[in-house]
Amino acid sequence: MEIKKDRTLLVTGASSGIGEAITAGLLGHGYRVIGIARDFSKTCFDSDRFRALPIDLSRLDELPGRLEALLRDEQHIDGVICCAGSGRFGSLEEFSYTQISALLDLNLTSQIYLVRALIPGMKKSAAGDIVFIGSESARSGGKRGAVYSAAKFGLRGLAQSLRNECAASGIRISIVNPGMVKTPFFDALDFQHGDEPDNYILPEDVASAVLTIVEARAGTVFDEINLSPQKKVVRSRKPGKP
Repeated sequence: MEIKKDRTLLVTGASSGIGEAITAGLLGHGYRVIGIARDFSKTCFDSDRFRALPIDLSRLDELPGRLEALLRDEQHIDGVICCAGSGRFGSLEEFSYTQISALLDLNLTSQIYLVRALIPGMKKSAAGDIVFIGSESARSGGKRGAVYSAAKFGLRGLAQSLRNECAASGIRISIVNPGMVKTPFFDALDFQHGDEPDNYILPEDVASAVLTIVEARAGTVFDEINLSPQKKVVRSRKPGKP
């Protein structure tokens, strides 16, 4: 697979956090990027190589039709970086059935749908990159993280299975598992990383890993990359707690 800077890559969750950093990094290296997110009103990429595509990936009933329309417009997509996701934490009994479904739908099922839609075209081209943004929660389940870890473990299993399934077709499958990243991900949570620079990863660190993956020599696959802050510090964001 020849690495070309005119390749078109699809990035989900492109409007903020890790997805925004990856999009900016790819554009800075000459790639054309199709960004998917629910809302781009607060995000602006000043590039004629960027296409914003507002799609709510959590609406699974609408997703196949939206993806079919995308593939009619875009005849050749060379790769996808799946960044979209959200976090919710707590003991399992604290989740409603609706909350369980919503978390799994966005963090796992929507990504299966997306890759399912793209793989036939990549197999026809005998080339392509599929990169999942997993989590340290895909490697070790933790207290109050059962549902989130279930989704991320599922994503990691998906990546491992597709790695075996797609190798003969020339498609490279990778997963990046970051620890705590300094993004708006924690805004709605009751905990966050520590304040010191060695307590968190930056979105740009994850973007660098993704660039390493997509620009690797043809025939070389980074199966899995794990990124961690040098020191793991978790701070409570609950009122009255340090």
